[in-house]
Amino acid sequence: MKANRQIVVISRDLVLAGAVEIITREISSPLVFRDMRSALDFIYNCNPDLLVVDIAEDCDLNIRLLNDLKNEPIFGQMAVLAILPDDFVIPVWEDFLADDYIRRSMVDSELLKRVELSLFRAERIVEINPLTRLPGNITIMRQIQGRLDRGEKFAVAYADIDFFKPFNDRYGFSRGDEALKMVGRLIQNVVKEQQPRGSFVGHIGGDDFIYVMDIDIIEDTSCRIAGYFDKMVGTLYDMQDRLEKCIHSTDRSGNERTFPLMTISIGITHNRHREFAHYSEIGHVASEMKHVSKEIAGSSVQMDRRKA
Repeated sequence: MKANRQIVVISRDLVLAGAVEIITREISSPLVFRDMRSALDFIYNCNPDLLVVDIAEDCDLNIRLLNDLKNEPIFGQMAVLAILPDDFVIPVWEDFLADDYIRRSMVDSELLKRVELSLFRAERIVEINPLTRLPGNITIMRQIQGRLDRGEKFAVAYADIDFFKPFNDRYGFSRGDEALKMVGRLIQNVVKEQQPRGSFVGHIGGDDFIYVMDIDIIEDTSCRIAGYFDKMVGTLYDMQDRLEKCIHSTDRSGNERTFPLMTISIGITHNRHREFAHYSEIGHVASEMKHVSKEIAGSSVQMDRRKA
């Protein structure tokens, strides 16, 4: 089991929360919140590996908020372990979207095993990008294909960071990883803010991201993402490069070149005016629009407006 897993504990019981912290100390430094509402901002921003939820307090509210969270495509893959009072009964288990549960009297003896099992199960069942904690290609495919099969009208945006490779070569993989995490958080936060329900964000790999939203708001959301990106990207560079607004690095042929600061290109398509039967078809058009966007200097958003 990897160390430094991000575990969030939700409980008003200080004794219980303290016990969870001590028991899981070897694999995590848990963050404790009093209730689901107070934890939501952190969950949205950091997408932790596991939620440990004490159901004893505010039972109905916690269950409702937990189910709402798990029904969101972005957070559906997050593992949830519920701690239940010994005499607690769930009337309909299908309406309780925790992945596992443990009785309060068994916490001292069984909690660490259940936590490790929940984390292992989440890794086996759901494929997520280990860097950004966003769903990967299998989940992206299922999300898009499921919407097509249900006959939903929706839009897909394909986002790509321009000049990421020279940045990565110039500053190293560690700084490159920080850039990818920043972009993942940015896209996730803006998409979630603009469409709290029914949206989806995935990480295709490398510097490529994809998100799914309602057709009428995705272009404005994408422009917001591009605008925030341009404001934030300078913080990733050393001061001298930031002042010069360029870096000196090598191209793919190994030649020394000057490159501008990173920008972001976003291509958008939708199925309002044309039919797509397979996720690869709509993904291909979104990729085409992304390439159109990349032909424009600076950060750019290009939406497919063709009706045939």
